[in-house]
This record gives sequence, structure tokens and C-alpha cells, in this order.
Amino acid sequence: MTCGGIDIGSRFIKYAVIRGSDNISFAKVETGHDPLSACQRLLERERPEKLVATGYGRHLLEVQSDVRTITEIKAVAKGVKALFPGCRTIIDIGGQDTKVIRLDPDGRVENFEMNDRCAAGTGRFLEIMAKALGYDIGEFGAACGDGPNGIKINSLCTVFAESEVIGLISKGSDRRMIARAIHDSIVQKVIPLIQRVGSLDEIVFVGGCAMNACLRQMFEGRLRKRIYVSENPFIHAAYGAALYAQCEG
Repeated sequence: MTCGGIDIGSRFIKYAVIRGSDNISFAKVETGHDPLSACQRLLERERPEKLVATGYGRHLLEVQSDVRTITEIKAVAKGVKALFPGCRTIIDIGGQDTKVIRLDPDGRVENFEMNDRCAAGTGRFLEIMAKALGYDIGEFGAACGDGPNGIKINSLCTVFAESEVIGLISKGSDRRMIARAIHDSIVQKVIPLIQRVGSLDEIVFVGGCAMNACLRQMFEGRLRKRIYVSENPFIHAAYGAALYAQCEG
């Protein structure tokens, strides 16, 4: 039996298909202006016998195709637990929101905190800041300067933070130091969520921002704990949804 999970995010759609016990494939496309059509193109490549949808736009498939849906929290928790059996805390920084999830020893969600009211501290925030500094998003994490940094981004709003960055550039500030300050501002926004959840070892960082080495290092420095990141940190929710579909079988 083939089982699939589709994670319809604000920036990307991720698709996981499980065939049998250990044959798994993943795909990722931009969500674009017509996410339903993007989903249908993915499903045309291979339509699994069982399918579960999750993510920002999951209800599109529920309404159009009578597909079962689950929350991102449940999907991410299941996908991460399958790959990191010892995981107790998940930091998930996606395109438009940030989640911190605490799991019990069996992988059930014990507590979570979420910031979805503002793009500050998310992947979209990083993209805007990288563009303002003339960096490609893929190289932004490696562009951070090292050591103490006297620069600080104070605004909690993406628009105002971008204005701060432009002002710093106009004053001749080192853009590597500005980049570091931007990354530090994200960590500063996420740490209170971690504290409210009450993080436990082991900590797994997921979402597209987990590929950013500077963020990972900063979290490790602030938390004084190792942060685990998988090879494909953006795929956990889709994989978790596919595992739920597999359970239905």
C-alpha cells in the first residue's frame, strides 16, 4: 500500500510518499498563487492509496477532494519522532510562523507555543532581510560575522526592521555584522516560546530555517544544548502526515 502526506505551506508544498516499509520519496514545489493546482500536479505524479494533508492550506484538499487533514503540530511531531526517537522538543521556524513543541516520551504533544501573528522571526523575515543586504537566502547564514556585535535590530515588525537595516547600511555598518544582528533578533524572539514550553533534551530544529547554520549555532549557544537537524528539515510535516495515512491502512 502507498501512503502519502502533503504539507501545504505558505511558501512551499512538501509531498512525501511511503511505499511499503522503507521506500520513501519526497518532493517540494513553491506554493505560488494557486496552491490547489500545485497540489494536483504533485498528486498526478503519484496518487497514493491513502493520503493525509496538513499545513497552512490543508483544507483546500479537504474541501475539493475529501482528503483527511491533521494539524501541523501533530504532523510535525509524528514525523520528527520517527526520525529522532529521543526528541522531546521541536523548534519549527517556517515561512510565516514559528512553533515550539514539547513531546512526552511516547511522542505525543504535551505542550506548544506558536507565533503566527507577525512574519518577524520567520523564513519570510529572513528572505526580506537577506534581500535588503544583497545576499542570496542560501548564503545568508554563512554570511554572519563572528564574535561580539554592537549592532542590534530593535523592531519587532518586519517593515520597521527592514528600515533599520537600510539605515545601518547607509551609515556604513559592516553588512556581515548586520546579518548577525538579524539572526540574533530571530533567536531573541524564539527563546521566550522555548521558555514557556519548557524545553527538554533532545531538541530538533525543523523547517526551512533549520538549514541556516548561523541560527542553529546561536540556538545552541543560548540554550547550551546540542540542536539536531535532519538532512531534509523541511519535510517532517509531510512525512508525519504520510505516517498517519499509513496508520489508517
